[in-house]
Amino acid sequence: MEKQEVSFERSLTLTHLVLFGLAYLAPMIVFGIYGTVAEVTHGLEASAYLVALIAMFFTAFSYTHMVKAYPVAGSAYTYTRKSLNSHLGFMVGWATLLDYVFIPMAIWLIGSAYLNAAFPSVPSWLWILLFIFVTTAINILGIKLSTKVNFLMMVFQFLVIALFIILSIKSVLGGGGAGTLLSVSPFVNTHVSFSFVLAGASIACYSFLGFDAISTFTEETRNPEKTIPRAIILTTVIGGLIFVVSTYFTHLAHPDFTHFKAVDSAGFEIAKQIGGNLFSAIFLAGIIIAQFASGISAQASASRLLYAMGRDSVLPKKIFGYLHPKFKTPVLNILVVAVIGLLSLKLSVSTSTSFINFGAFIAFILVNVSVIAHFYIKGGKRTGKEKIFYLLFPAIGCCFDIWLFVNLDKNALILGGTWAVIGFVYLLVLTKMFKKQPPEMHFEEMDEAV
Repeated sequence: MEKQEVSFERSLTLTHLVLFGLAYLAPMIVFGIYGTVAEVTHGLEASAYLVALIAMFFTAFSYTHMVKAYPVAGSAYTYTRKSLNSHLGFMVGWATLLDYVFIPMAIWLIGSAYLNAAFPSVPSWLWILLFIFVTTAINILGIKLSTKVNFLMMVFQFLVIALFIILSIKSVLGGGGAGTLLSVSPFVNTHVSFSFVLAGASIACYSFLGFDAISTFTEETRNPEKTIPRAIILTTVIGGLIFVVSTYFTHLAHPDFTHFKAVDSAGFEIAKQIGGNLFSAIFLAGIIIAQFASGISAQASASRLLYAMGRDSVLPKKIFGYLHPKFKTPVLNILVVAVIGLLSLKLSVSTSTSFINFGAFIAFILVNVSVIAHFYIKGGKRTGKEKIFYLLFPAIGCCFDIWLFVNLDKNALILGGTWAVIGFVYLLVLTKMFKKQPPEMHFEEMDEAV
């Protein structure tokens, strides 16, 4: 009897994907880093997020093109491999592993820090283990369960954000803060250099990391050629608007960025100021749920990138290319991400996030370059409209991403560079000193819907 191939189940719709993308972005985290952005921009927080939204939109647009060209799992790894070079594709995938695999760890670490602050008698390591156990169980049991859990958590996040904005408006109308609901102060200040806005935008851009993760669910999505691009753009725009609107009203409620008891917990401080102890408790719950929802999405996406590389035999196929016959999820990869997450027991938030940014911007740069190579150079799409979509827009996105990359902190560049060197050595071994191509992925076997 011939062994039946196990494949993903196409069950995800546009709504599911947008919720996954927004969960990955974790909209509530705009309040978690509000104090940092406010301090760096000298009070022009909304302007920084607006610049970040514009910058990320061009890269998101490039992802929509590449999803249509290659509607399979693998994201930037696949796009670079097929459009540019298989060896370069491997290096992009290797760099992207830093982003995808370490994001869940950072998320669980941040969530445990908030819970430890609220319940100091409970050690942080216990919260970390609880995060890892619950998210791993949900992801193993299947994508349908994950979407249902994500939906409930996203609804709660949106309610908390809406309540925060309403209470901010109430506070301003009551004579607090800026004293007016119509103000350009969150966007423009003639006494503040635009360079501060750009510095803040480089931080704010990190809030957008995750819109690209939607592309890793291509093989589980109905009509992916249309659904995935729409989901990527909607996630980027909706997330960006939430960030801009939230920071706008938060600034009006508390315009003086120089008076925070603690910059890292400024959002919680403002929540207590506008809503008292009851709302500050609800706000804290929203932050924790945001981390939990984001952790589910991040772990699911990381496991699918590992699966794409495992199925390709770039990583050991028996482990990384395995799908559970019943749950139809990459169980072993999910467990690998969970084990890596245990490193958060020994690492700080700053150390774990320094890994992430290096891989993310490498991927963004190469996706923009892939659009130019695939459509403009190889595809010959050079009409007036096509030059805008396939040359100008990705070139602008590439320039933004390079600018963000070179402005990463020193630790990120050192750690990321070290990881890249390790990957290059592994590639030399895998290809016998470039004498052969990295193993080729066979896409057609995954195209069949279940």
